[in-house]
Amino acid sequence: MPRYRAMARALKVFRTSTGFHDAYVAAPSRAAALRAWGSDQDLFARGAAEQIDDPRLMAEPLAHPGVVIRTSRGSLEDQLAALPEDRPRPKPAASIAEAPSAAPSPRPGTRPKKPRPRPSRARLDRAEAAIDRLVGDQRAALAELADREAALRRERHDLEARHHRARAKAEAAAGKARAAYDAALERWRAGD
Repeated sequence: MPRYRAMARALKVFRTSTGFHDAYVAAPSRAAALRAWGSDQDLFARGAAEQIDDPRLMAEPLAHPGVVIRTSRGSLEDQLAALPEDRPRPKPAASIAEAPSAAPSPRPGTRPKKPRPRPSRARLDRAEAAIDRLVGDQRAALAELADREAALRRERHDLEARHHRARAKAEAAAGKARAAYDAALERWRAGD
């Protein structure tokens, strides 16, 4: 346990801005934070990243060292309001068919390389289908259990109601029998 406390003390929390989000990471150094963010530039030297010491902001990154935690800065309305009015809208990206090929064209007289086949998704599809079946089976089993529990609650309620009625009837009969017995006992004692 002391080893983990020492490790937590050695970690620092760093923050950088990524668009409309802040990215936090708990790391032992600035270089480790830059690696976690996937940056090959020194964001700290440019003033785009900083070390923070606010305990509220540090809690989640320290709970997950090395994991980049992204938090939104403001609501969507705040973010849209912050956009400049005269900002040109980005053009849609060209489709793959329209994009110019990055590969050089083959030399005349040579055959182009045959493209490698795309990896098969069959195993992944089967594994995901198995998960879907398990989730469906569990939902069905839980629904059946809920129905059985509801039926048992109704059965218990009916049993308690029947018992209450039968007991009230039996207690009334016992009351009449006690009154008759007490009267007969009084007559007997009186010698009648």
